[in-house]
Amino acid sequence: MHILITSIDRTVRWLGAAISWCLIAMMVVQVAVVIARYVFGVGLIALQDAVIFGHGLAFLLASAWVLQRDEHVRVDVIHDRLGKDGRRAIDTVALLAFVIPACAVIGWYSFPYVINAFASLEGARQPGGLAGIFLLKGAILVFTASVALQALSSGLKRATGIRDEAWSPQHDGNRDT
Repeated sequence: MHILITSIDRTVRWLGAAISWCLIAMMVVQVAVVIARYVFGVGLIALQDAVIFGHGLAFLLASAWVLQRDEHVRVDVIHDRLGKDGRRAIDTVALLAFVIPACAVIGWYSFPYVINAFASLEGARQPGGLAGIFLLKGAILVFTASVALQALSSGLKRATGIRDEAWSPQHDGNRDT
């Protein structure tokens, strides 16, 4: 179990770090689009699409990393009122009984949508737009798999009582987050 949890956590941490660097690139591209448009009067549709794709990818691919770091939005009104054991129990049930099944449903219903996009190599609808929309749609399945795996990892840690600090991003000496 230790190897499984460690492998999931490292992969999700790597994915989150990669997306955080892509956000910097997305910002630079957005600045270039604005300068091209308002200084030189040139519209760069493909680059505008790249920024929109990047924004979608950031949300899809960084979700598991946010869950891993326990920085996601909580709507549970009693979580903060409970002690450590009560919070751990609520987290375990939520991760294993709700998050993983929700990811399975999203993956199940989006699978045909993604397959159709890949089968037709779906591209931009407007002339000059960025090709490869099928890749963006494929990220939906990466989202469901990564969030489900991270929920499994986090749920197992909580269910077994393993301290989260022992599995933190700093544990293995890598400060990539």
